Amino acid sequence: MARTVWRSTVGKKTVMAVSGLIMLLYLVAHMIGNLKIYFGADEFNHYAHWLRTVGEPFMHYEWTLWLIRVVLVVAVVAHAVSAYQLSRRDIRARPAKYVHARPRASYATRTMRWGGIILGLFIVWHLLDLTTGTVHSGGFQEGHPYQNVVDTFSTWYGNVIYIVAMLALGLHIRHGFWSAAQTLGVGSRARDRALKTVADVLAVLLTAGFIAVPVGVMTGVVS
Repeated sequence: MARTVWRSTVGKKTVMAVSGLIMLLYLVAHMIGNLKIYFGADEFNHYAHWLRTVGEPFMHYEWTLWLIRVVLVVAVVAHAVSAYQLSRRDIRARPAKYVHARPRASYATRTMRWGGIILGLFIVWHLLDLTTGTVHSGGFQEGHPYQNVVDTFSTWYGNVIYIVAMLALGLHIRHGFWSAAQTLGVGSRARDRALKTVADVLAVLLTAGFIAVPVGVMTGVVS
C-alpha cells in the first residue's frame, strides 16, 4: 500500500507537502534561536549548549538533537526525491512545448526548481561551515558558536552565500506553503486569500529573521 501511494502523483505531492511543513516548523524554531545572538555571546552559547541537553536525564546528551537531525535528513531527502521525480514525470507527460503560451506564473513558481538546488547546496555549505568547521574561516572553535557565526559573517563570501540562500528560501516558502495547503486539502476558494497572506508573511518574516544575523555582524551590532 505504501509503495502504491508513493508511486502515485498524489502520493509524491503529499510527501512533498508533509516534509516541507516539517522543515518549515524547524526553520521557525531555528530562526528564533539564531536571533538570540543579539543578546550576546553568553546567551547564544548557552542556547547552543541547551540544544544538546534537551530531554535530560531521560534522553542522553545530544540524543534529542540527533533525533531532530535524523528527522530533518529524512524530510529533506523525501522532499528532494519527490520533487525530482514529479519534475521528471511532468516533463515526460509534456515532451512537446505548448501550442499556445501558458499564463505567466509567479516568479516564485518559476524559480522553485532552481531555488531547491540553491538551498540544497547551501545546506551542505552551512553544515561544513558551522557544524563540522571544514570550510570555516578564522579557525573553527568547538563549543563557541557565537564566535564561529561572527567569523563566518565577517567574510564577504559568507554573507553573499547566506543572503542569496535566504532570499531563495523566502521564495520557496511563499509558493511551497500555499501549494502544500492545496495538496493536503486545506485550501479552498474562500481560504485561498488567507493562505496566500500567511505564506507571504511567513516568507518575509523568515527571510528577514535569518538575514538579520549577517546584517548584525556587518553593521557591528554583533561583534
